[in-house]
This record gives sequence, C-alpha cells and structure tokens, in this order.
Amino acid sequence: MANTPSAKKATRKIARRTEINRDRRSRVRTFLRKVEEAIASGDKEAAQTAFRAAEPELARAVTKGVFHKNTASRKISRLSGRVKAIGAAAAAS
Repeated sequence: MANTPSAKKATRKIARRTEINRDRRSRVRTFLRKVEEAIASGDKEAAQTAFRAAEPELARAVTKGVFHKNTASRKISRLSGRVKAIGAAAAAS
C-alpha cells in the first residue's frame, strides 16, 4: 500500500492511465474484429472498408503507447495480405 503522498498520487495516475489504455485497446480490438468478420464472410469490399478504418486506429494506438510499433505494423501487414487474398481466392475458383 502506498504511504507517501507522491506514491499515492502515482497510484491515482496509474489507475487513470490504465482505464484510458484499456478503452483504447478495446477500441482497436473492435476494429480488428470487424476486419476479421468481413474476411470470414468473404466480402472483399467490406473487408477493405473495415481494414481502411482499422489501420489508422492501430497507428493511433502506437502513438498513444498502447501497442508497440512493430506489433501494429505486423498486424497491419498480415491483415492487408489476408484482405488481398480474398479477391485472389474468389478469382481462382
């Protein structure tokens, strides 16, 4: 338990920041889930729209310190490839 005034203040700040970061992380996950659902449904147009909305959200999470830059870059890269693959799969069959 925090005893000094500075430690108590630090605890309050951490709690506030944790709540904000939790909301941001949840928001990013929601955008990612929308992309995943569009990919699963096989709707390329919906997947591209969802991906275009999710990309800046991931970038914003990086600037806010919620995600590491490489993590967001990896997620964007993999999602992009999967969205592109929807059209290739439909064209091949």
